[in-house]
Amino acid sequence: MQPDFSRPVLAVDTSTSFLSLALQTADGLFVRHTEAGSRQSELVLPQIAGLFAEAGAGAADLAAVVYAQGPGAFTGLRIGLGVAQGLAAPFGVPLVGVPCLDAAAYLVRGRGVLAAADARMGEVFYAWFDTEHRRRLSPYCVGRAAEIAAPAGVAFSDGIGNAFALPDPPPFAGSPAMPAAADYLRLAQTGDYPACDAAEASLLYVRDKIALTAAEQAARKASGAA
Repeated sequence: MQPDFSRPVLAVDTSTSFLSLALQTADGLFVRHTEAGSRQSELVLPQIAGLFAEAGAGAADLAAVVYAQGPGAFTGLRIGLGVAQGLAAPFGVPLVGVPCLDAAAYLVRGRGVLAAADARMGEVFYAWFDTEHRRRLSPYCVGRAAEIAAPAGVAFSDGIGNAFALPDPPPFAGSPAMPAAADYLRLAQTGDYPACDAAEASLLYVRDKIALTAAEQAARKASGAA
């Protein structure tokens, strides 16, 4: 069952160095978007409390909590999910996870949209979308930007995501813009992303390994220089 989006809904995005929050109520949209760096865990609860105070709402009033599901910054994603679960579980509020690449892709409109985000370690997270017809055209992937190719039969139309600001960006034109919490909230309201109990909410991991050994790092550098 989808949440009743006529009631207040909170969205939390901690997938990048920004702490982004959005609270939709009958009185309007209340937002926070702050460059937090490594202070996500320190700032997130006070900023949510500030949003609730501004909007005259509380966790018990929420119809749902929307969260950035990944892929993205590993620690940030875990902070966001933990906060979302902590707010939702005591009141039986459902969670709605929206993949980060989806939120980026739907910032633009096209039939061959490449959403690509910095994955560190010389790699990017990416996926292809037809945002005109609301379809994802590829799996969620991680790899070197230079190796990204369009799926068979897909003509590139636009690129979006902070991977396009990297020194070695994908071999396509694109904007480095990234979504904010309000964009996640808007996608959740389409009903395309299922709601679940707080205890069942999960993150979308694309990279199996979070860190490379020294030998693996040396081998990667050697292959890149070859």
